[in-house]
Amino acid sequence: MTPLAMTPSNLKPIKVGLLGMGTVGSGVFTVLKRNQEEIFRRAGRGIAIAMVADLDTARAQSAAGAGVEVVADARAVIANPEIDIVIELIGGYGIAKQLVLEAIEAGKHVVTANKALLAVHGTEIFAAAHRKGVMVAFEAAVAGGIPIIKSLREGLTANRIEWVAGIINGTTNFILSEMRDKGLDFGVVLKEAQRLGYAEADPTFDIEGVDAAHKVTLMSAIAFGIPVQFDKAYVEGITQLGAQDIKYAEQLGYRIKLLGITKKTAKGIELRVHPSLVPAKRLIANVEGAMNAVMVHGDAVGTTLYYGKGAGSEPTASAVIADLVDITRLNTSDPLHRVPHLAFQPNAMSDTPVLAMSEVVTSYYLRLNVADEAGVLARVTGILAEAGISIDAVLQREADEVGGEGSTQTDLIILTHDCVEAKMNGALAQMQALNTVLSPITRIRKEELA
Repeated sequence: MTPLAMTPSNLKPIKVGLLGMGTVGSGVFTVLKRNQEEIFRRAGRGIAIAMVADLDTARAQSAAGAGVEVVADARAVIANPEIDIVIELIGGYGIAKQLVLEAIEAGKHVVTANKALLAVHGTEIFAAAHRKGVMVAFEAAVAGGIPIIKSLREGLTANRIEWVAGIINGTTNFILSEMRDKGLDFGVVLKEAQRLGYAEADPTFDIEGVDAAHKVTLMSAIAFGIPVQFDKAYVEGITQLGAQDIKYAEQLGYRIKLLGITKKTAKGIELRVHPSLVPAKRLIANVEGAMNAVMVHGDAVGTTLYYGKGAGSEPTASAVIADLVDITRLNTSDPLHRVPHLAFQPNAMSDTPVLAMSEVVTSYYLRLNVADEAGVLARVTGILAEAGISIDAVLQREADEVGGEGSTQTDLIILTHDCVEAKMNGALAQMQALNTVLSPITRIRKEELA
């Protein structure tokens, strides 16, 4: 029988230092306090946030309570020898990177929700952690409360992952859902999203796809055992989508979602974020509002779907605390026998290249605003045929439906079969040059996700 002195309940609590007492930091305190008994039973010992760093010390102290030391200097937390784990919730690439590396150098484990930091500097950070024998846990960096990182790193470890596709930005999914429900254009819905708090005052990272690209970069690295390579991701946002595209997609049996996609092919790894037509019958096509969902296809398990809240105080705090529990359990284990940061052993990482977008093969939705005259359709389809691009379906609207009674222009919608992006780029340039094509052509990639 294990001596009483060696049982987990008699181990001293793990002491945690928190950098940044914002929405998520406050949520961590709330959930830890509310569920402390359950967390203790799972972790085998107590977890206590002993120190907090935040520039607004008065607000942080109010949120943390009287028993927690609050300082303005984050380095004071890192320098405290009693702190075992540092939670970084500052965000961004600058001071957050310095503090994370300093915490690692000081022998502290790190928990972070900072997807931007890891997507850009993850290779350096994970290498530093490996050298020091400490853990960097980042479940909260992707899809908030959905445990997708743990699923990819551990739950699906028996599989060769073939592809991952996800709605991983709640702001853009809310906007697209509202555009579909209310028939409104992007600009109108964005203002409403800002008023309701779903979009930031400066929503650039969300609506231009950058936030989703940070997240899919991390998932790609874990799924395929490659270094994080955000600089090689193709990134396209939703700002050019019109209400008519949402409507036409619906008529064709599709919905438009901003997807982060990573896929392993014979030539390399696809790593891309862009609006996609998804068949309306797919479960992921019916994920509405600010919710997130990720599909993962493995060779053994087939397709799995993970759904939930991708942001918010307590959902993200749930992921942060899950990482705290994992580190608490493994704190005294041999570093060589822990789950690697990116799922694969550091000396077994792959050098499989990330493909340029021009090399990606997919199918397309094209919307052309054209002059309502004879021969236009023939010229457009002729260009596609010459490029070796086959057509799946054509939808031509009556001119009166598009521009009102007496209109001389109409919309031509084309769905294609699969082709390499470079071919489509060439064909689009030729079609755009036609004097009967009256405005920039809308091109949306189509993903069957079968």
